[in-house]
Formats: sequence, C-alpha cells, structure tokens
Amino acid sequence: MSDMRERAGGYEPSARQRERDAIRRRAARRSTVTAFASTVVVTAVVVLAVVNTPGWPRVRKSFLDWDVAVASLPKVLEGLWLNVRVLVVAAVVIFFFALVLAICRTLRGPVFFPLRAAATAYVDLFRGLPLLLVLLVVGFGIPGLRIPWMTTSPVWLGGLAIVLTYSAYVAEVFRAGIESVHPSQVAAARSLGLSRAQATRHVVLPQAVRRVVPPLLNDLVALSKDSGLISILGAYDAIRAAQVVTSQHANFTPYIVAGFLFILLTIPLTRFTDAFARRSGWLGAQSGLAGGGALR
Repeated sequence: MSDMRERAGGYEPSARQRERDAIRRRAARRSTVTAFASTVVVTAVVVLAVVNTPGWPRVRKSFLDWDVAVASLPKVLEGLWLNVRVLVVAAVVIFFFALVLAICRTLRGPVFFPLRAAATAYVDLFRGLPLLLVLLVVGFGIPGLRIPWMTTSPVWLGGLAIVLTYSAYVAEVFRAGIESVHPSQVAAARSLGLSRAQATRHVVLPQAVRRVVPPLLNDLVALSKDSGLISILGAYDAIRAAQVVTSQHANFTPYIVAGFLFILLTIPLTRFTDAFARRSGWLGAQSGLAGGGALR
C-alpha cells in the first residue's frame, strides 16, 4: 500500500512522525505563550515604575501632549520628506564612490601604489572623524572659501558631509566582499582570455556585492537616521521642524513625533535586512565579512 501511495505521488507520515509533529507544535505554543506573558509582565513593570515617579506628570505634559503632537505632525512630516530625499541621493552616491574606493584599495602592482595610498588615507581619515565634526567643517568651512561655483545650501553641504563619511565605511564593506572572492576565480577568468579589469568587472564584483548586501543594508538603516544631522547646518528637515514647533509651543512633544517618524522609516528597512540575511544564509556563513561593516 505504501508503495502505491509513493508511486501516486502521495505521502502519509507514520504514527511516530505525527507524534513528533504534535510535540513540536505543543512546544511552539508553550514558547509563544511564555514569551507573550513575560513581555506583558516586563512591560507592565516598566510602565508602572515610570508613571509612579514624582516627575512623571510634568514629563508627560512636556513630552506627550497630544494636541501639540497633532499640531506639529504636518511640519515634521514635511521635514521628514527632505530627510528621505537626502537619504536616497546620498545612498546612490555613496554606493558608487565607495565601490571605486574599494577597487582602488584592492589594486595590485607598484604602478597602482598612489591610488592605493590615496584610498587608504581617505578611508583612515573619514573613519576616524566623527560625522558631526565633518558636518561642521564642511558646512561652515566650504562657504568660508567663497568658491564662486560652490553652493552654500545646507542641504547639499550636509549631504556632502554624509557622503564623505559613509563612503569610508561602505568602502571597507566592499573591500571585504572583494577579498572574500577566492583568487582561483580570477585565475579561471584570466585563463579564458579575460583581462584583469574584465575579470574584476564580470567575475569578482558581482560576487562581492551579492555577499555584502546585508551589511550594506545595515549601513542604509544607519544612514536613514544620520540624515537628520543635517539640521545642525540649518536645513529644514524633521528635526529642525520639530525644533521650530517646540519653540512655538514651549513643549518637547514635537521631538517625540520626529523620533516616532524616524522609527517608522527605519523599522521596515531593519526587518527587510534581517529577512534578507536569513534567506541568503548570510548569518553565520558569511559572519567573517561583518568585520568590514562593523568598524564604527
């Protein structure tokens, strides 16, 4: 009878297999119930501890005023749209500029030493400088040069500072991916008649980029938050809008609104990154590449 079922394409688990499946389902249900209950208990304890502090009524009025939140939402959303645009443009520029830096750092031969040295110096410099300091130097230093063709827009200068800083980090992610490709891949491509440049373009780079997508997505999540730092140069983004509304109402609730909107922006990116990492098997199998992206 079992042979007939197999030939017909059907499958019926044995009694022992059904028992094992039932045990696994019961264990999964118990784990879910336990996790939910413990989460509720911990959340309740934290909330009760906070709301019973002496200063809670004043903090609630200053940071969680519903009327102020509703009044500030349109302006903060308008500023967030600027953050999104800066994020998209900066991410595209960072991707290509960092890839060029990574290629320069992996070039072989004494003739390419100036390129390697320049790329290495750039990465070392901007990985060592805090982003806030780069924003201040670029945002106030470049306009002080009075270059006729150089814009003084705080949005463009802030985006430039972000590109300069993040390109150094992303370049190291790309370099880790390039160096993870076994040299035999290049040797095989050369044996088929491809030049070293063609081997790099058609063989090495596609594999390298595919391997470092999860850490690149992590950098994108960090970039979405750091785009709010352009407000220190005067750009009217979400944080600057929250600051303006805060001064109008003498209430800090607009900052909470801005933070909530940034969370709504970053959580989908974070969940997508986690799902992609699990699906691609990057976690664990490619954990050695994390050193290139976790240098901050």
